[in-house]
Amino acid sequence: MAREILDVLLELRAGGRPHAVATVVETAGSVSAKTGAKAVIDPQGRVVAGWVGGGCAESATCEAALHCMRTGETAIIDIDLNDEVLGVGMPCGGSMRVYVDPVLPRPTLWIMGHGRVAECLCQLGDLMGLKVIVDDPLVEPQKYPAAERLIADDIDYRQLQPLAGDYVVIATQHKGDHESLQQALNSPAGYIALIASRKRSRLVLAYLRDAGVGKTQLERVMAPAGLDLGARTPEEIALCVISEIVLIRRAGTGLRMRDKLHRELRKVEAVGQ
Repeated sequence: MAREILDVLLELRAGGRPHAVATVVETAGSVSAKTGAKAVIDPQGRVVAGWVGGGCAESATCEAALHCMRTGETAIIDIDLNDEVLGVGMPCGGSMRVYVDPVLPRPTLWIMGHGRVAECLCQLGDLMGLKVIVDDPLVEPQKYPAAERLIADDIDYRQLQPLAGDYVVIATQHKGDHESLQQALNSPAGYIALIASRKRSRLVLAYLRDAGVGKTQLERVMAPAGLDLGARTPEEIALCVISEIVLIRRAGTGLRMRDKLHRELRKVEAVGQ
């Protein structure tokens, strides 16, 4: 891969910007790009490094790259350069196949609090491929080896600034949970959870409601947090919360795999009757 492409990829990664890498994997007939040619496409659908061919190939590749960045899925596209629809009335000739691989920044798991549940959340979040930030005045570095960043000087929670695709878990053990939760609700975070008992959850939500937080905002809060796995230990509680995050991130059903299979089989049988 050319140095220019590597430099651009490193820059995009350092900036946390989504992008896609397109690679020509097969050609036939008269085409300008050769097998192995690569291009980097930015979030606006522009080629910022490399080359996979002229206007016909580039427009189709950029369109596919935008789709892949939205879905997070790879794609192999077949481009018929004899098709005038892709051009401007003049066939380009030949055909090519392009593999498009989206590169998306890792979502961040923001853990507000300390203690055994927070420690397990940090470990499990890292295992799930999330970037972990722990924000708490009493955070001990040796207990969070998987965290990418530790924040211990954020008394007013102003450093809690999640993005739309991030996850926030409040595990402060009642200490400042309403303040940190209110700060999280001021962000576009896609998932906000409060680890607390049912009684404590009601009290916190009531406090925020009295403070003027609207119903729609409060409905964003998963409280109590996690899936019902019958958890009792801190490790199991952390697993419940991480399971809910995976469920949301991967658009799962929450069904047991066996039950999901039986449901699918019943649908097939119903269609065949």
